[in-house]
Amino acid sequence: MFASYKKHNNALYNKLVELSRNKFFYDDLRLLDNFETRVLLIFFHFIIILKTKKSDNLKKKFQNLFDNIFQNIEINIRELGYGDTKVNTTLKNLNKIFYDILFKIEKDDSYSFLDKKELLNKYFYNNKNTNEEKTNKLANYMNEFQNFCFDLNVNNMLNGSINFKFR
Repeated sequence: MFASYKKHNNALYNKLVELSRNKFFYDDLRLLDNFETRVLLIFFHFIIILKTKKSDNLKKKFQNLFDNIFQNIEINIRELGYGDTKVNTTLKNLNKIFYDILFKIEKDDSYSFLDKKELLNKYFYNNKNTNEEKTNKLANYMNEFQNFCFDLNVNNMLNGSINFKFR
């Protein structure tokens, strides 16, 4: 009846949520301020962290963090009042989206998000109403976050010690 969850450290997840709430996304870029957009922003930030620290032998730790992020997302979906069927369908779709983003970022040898504008448009602007200036600003944000992550200590980053400020 009651699901038991493995206790995780939510520090990184909480930091990713904080980063996804940056007013820059909603005031400057005019992204929709909703659950889906915030989850996408969490995914992009987390994938950047995975990519920048990929060479560090941390597969098990990254898997635990991935599980923790999806566990927290599941809890949030349930708090929205969705039933089991809707929760499972939503999580399955989010999982596909996560791996689509991860695959497209991984297969591209370029570290610049200016080369990934099509991906940004697909997920944040639904390939419509795209504004080149806003897409460039979003790409620049992602580039700056990525550059910031390269310089961070892995353990500090994974424990949520990410003090990234854009602007």
